[in-house]
Amino acid sequence: QVQLVESGGGLVQPGGSLRLSCAASGSIFSFYLMGWYRQAPGKQRELVALIMNGGTTNYADAVKGRFTISRDAAKNTISLQMNSLKPEDTAVYYCNARSVTGDSWGQGTQVTVSS
Repeated sequence: QVQLVESGGGLVQPGGSLRLSCAASGSIFSFYLMGWYRQAPGKQRELVALIMNGGTTNYADAVKGRFTISRDAAKNTISLQMNSLKPEDTAVYYCNARSVTGDSWGQGTQVTVSS
């Protein structure tokens, strides 16, 4: 079973930045894609950004131009750099990894954007 551990969440003011990291227990190239999802109170979990095994990235319209997903194969981690944060970005952020055997999820990390 793959273990995914997120870190980097917290409280930030509007316009600020945060960087989330997700450490995988194995090689990130064992997954054909990895990504970040978020779930705000009372809302469904939604895709934020993903990175394919070949390096292609994709972003939700709400975060394009503000968030950047990246990976470090040597450390088996992916990261999400979040800039120009807005109150509507407040949510629990989850790391996801998808392989031929299915999806793995991290425990989630809270991001709160508030003044």
